[in-house]
Formats: sequence, structure tokens, C-alpha cells
Amino acid sequence: MDKLTDSLEATSFPKSQSEIAPPQSDAASVIGAADVALHVKTRVGNVRWTICALLFFAATINYLDRQVIATLKDTLQSAKVWDEIGYSWVVFAFQTAYAIGLLIAGRVMDWLGTRKGFSLSVLIWSLAAMGHALVSTVAGFSIARFALGLGESGNFPASIKTVAEWYPKKERALATGIFNAGTNVGVLVAAVAVPWLTLNFGWRWTFIVTGLTGFVWITLWLALYRPPEEHRRLSSRELAYIRSDPQGSEARVPWGRLLPYRQTWAFAIGKFMTDPIWWIYLFWLPDFLKKSYGVDLKNIGLPLLIVYLIADIGSVTGGWISSSLIKRGVSVNRARKTTMLVCALAVVPVVFAAKASNVWIAVLLVGLAAAAHQGWSANIFTITSDMFPRQAVGSVVGIGGMAGAIGGMLISKIVGYILQFTGSYVPIFIIAGSTYLIALLIIHLLVPKLEPAPLFDSEGLKPAT
Repeated sequence: MDKLTDSLEATSFPKSQSEIAPPQSDAASVIGAADVALHVKTRVGNVRWTICALLFFAATINYLDRQVIATLKDTLQSAKVWDEIGYSWVVFAFQTAYAIGLLIAGRVMDWLGTRKGFSLSVLIWSLAAMGHALVSTVAGFSIARFALGLGESGNFPASIKTVAEWYPKKERALATGIFNAGTNVGVLVAAVAVPWLTLNFGWRWTFIVTGLTGFVWITLWLALYRPPEEHRRLSSRELAYIRSDPQGSEARVPWGRLLPYRQTWAFAIGKFMTDPIWWIYLFWLPDFLKKSYGVDLKNIGLPLLIVYLIADIGSVTGGWISSSLIKRGVSVNRARKTTMLVCALAVVPVVFAAKASNVWIAVLLVGLAAAAHQGWSANIFTITSDMFPRQAVGSVVGIGGMAGAIGGMLISKIVGYILQFTGSYVPIFIIAGSTYLIALLIIHLLVPKLEPAPLFDSEGLKPAT
């Protein structure tokens, strides 16, 4: 459920968890934020939540199109399209394009605006998704996957920019949480729809049908979305509420200014090490269940549903634990790291998944690990706003996203070669189970107290040295 470009830099991110929620003592929780949002909605209008629904469905389609190939891996391997190393090159192509896209997507959104820029992103990835139906070689799938990665890299930057345009700061965390939940829904939809489509119409039509969903979204987006000041259905009261935050400095902080700070490297290394583990689950879990437990395309839906439903719980729980500790007077440093330690320990049992006595024990072990990853991700993302002022958070997250994508490129090749030459998932799950504890140790050594990075002096942003 399982994380970013310069468009993030334009977003007014909070400096700490307490600033992303309303002022009540329990407002750091999603439930508290939702309660406030419901009360506000009745007073000022709810057009902004229609926009959030569009972002949610974009994220759902994004992960649906991304997940199709993982569900069909064994089908296409049986058809002699690829072997393990060939499939790893296909995944590598996607990750490479995704990393490149993160460098340019934000600037494209700033240049074209979210209405046109987001439409272009979805158009590219939808055409690329359908293009998979036209190829039948590793090279062909790699080209289609590269195009898909370029298009899909625009989803999160465009969504974050839209949230910044349409929500006051106290509602941005809630809106982001809602639209980001679409990623897990997309995986769940793929688990049900892809096997049915493939068994009834063939794998080529599966790519075409899932790719067409993007065009439905584009039609709705162009019909319903305008910037707040141009939206005809938006009341003056709701617009005033959206623009209710004090106008602070939104000056961007270039990546080069952030690289000398250990706080930046703590976040980037954490993302580099742990993001790839999520990619393993996304791209290799169906294959693992097939080869280890004989779960074929007809029966893959339920195990995947269980894994990602458990992951949803972890996503909420991880944020709740650290927020609850902070409410009880625990320091931000201790609360974040305690939660991350709990998540890192909860991942460890996944090392036994490859040798579990039956498929359901394996599913539960992987589900627990996926849930722990989501909880970890909620907290590692939040430590950026603990250590950096809002002007810098977008750039730091962009650096981390790039590092995570590079890690994903490397893990795709590592997994491919391990499977090709050993045929065993045991080494892969050992890597998955141990990485988080090592990452947390490195983060703690770099930032033992999560102290803020000294970016500014009394005269503003420090000059480059």
C-alpha cells in the first residue's frame, strides 16, 4: 500500500504532525480530522470532496494498470514470453521510467496546470497500458512498461498539487489519506478483475479493458475539475475556507541545498532500502503463491484480497500509534521511532513465508509484513515534516522518492537472478524481513533526535556553500 517531484515543493506541508490537523487534542488522528471535516462540510459546502473522489479513482486506476502484469506473470511465462530474468527486465524498465518521471512530472504539472497536466499523465499511462496487448516479447513489454512508468509517475505529484490547491492545511492530511487509499483499492480490483477477464477473454483483452478505464476518468476530470477560483459550483464561503490559511512563503528549496544535511540522507536511505520491498509484494506475490502453493489464476483473487485488506489496516494503525503516543506526552522522536521499530519487528516473520506449512499461513505472514510496511511508510514520510520546514518538505520527499525508485530498479534485477538460478523465494523473504531493522538503525544513527535541519538563519535561507 503501499511513495514525488518538484510539484510537491509547491505544497504547503506542515512542519510537524500537530500542524496538519485541527487544534483539538485528538485531531492528529484520522477520525478526529474526519469529524471536523464533516462538520465544516455542512457549513461551507463539499465541492472539494468531489475533487478528492476524482483523485481517489485516479489512484485506483493507477494501481490497477500497474498490477495487471504481476497477476499475469505466470500466464505469460507459461506462454514463453519471458523467463525470470526477462520479467525482471520488464519490471526494471517500469522502475527506470518511474524514476525519470519523478524528475519532470512536477514541472509539467506546474507548466500545464493540474487540469491539463493530470489529463496528460493519465492519457499516457492508459495508452501504454493498452499497448501491452500489442506486444509479445520481453523487449516489447519493456517498451510498454517504460511508457507506463513515465505516465504513472505523474499521479502522485498531480494529486498532491491538487490537494494543495483545494484544501486548507488542516484538511490536507485527511484528503491525502483518502485519495491514497485508492492505491490499495486498485490492487484489490486487479485481484478480482484480472483473473476473470483473462480466463474469459484472454490476456490481451485484459490489458485493453483495464487501460480503457483511464479514458473514463479523463472524461470526468475534464468535465468536473477547475481551479477553485474558476469553479462554477464552488460557493464563495467554501472558497474563503479553502484560502483561509495565512499566506506564508512558498519559496522552493533546491535539491542541491538539501544534500549536505544528514536529515535528508536519513529519509532517502530509509526510502531506498524499504520501498523496494513493497515492489516485491506488488510484482512477485502472485508468482510466489503459484510456485510455492499452486495458487493458479482461478484462485488468486482471495489470497491477494486478504493480503491487501490487512495492509489497509496497517496503513491506518501505523499513523494512529505514533499520533496516540504524541498525545500522551511522548516526544516526537520517541513516538516515531517506537512505531517504526514495532513495524520493523512485525515484518521479520515474513522470512518464514516461503516455508510455511500451507498457503493461508503464508498469506497471513505476507499480509502482516505488508501492513507493517504501510505503517512504516506513514511514519517515515512524516519525519520529513518533523525535520524540515514546509518550504523544503516537497524537495526532500522528491529526493526520497527518487531514491526509492532507484532501489526498486535494483531489487527487480536481484529478485530476477535469485529466482532464475535458485528457484527459491527464501533468500528474497530473508531480505524483506531484515531490511527494515537495518534501515531504522541507519536512520537513528544519522538523526538520533530527529533534530531539525538548520536550513535557515536569521536572514532566511542559508546561502549555498
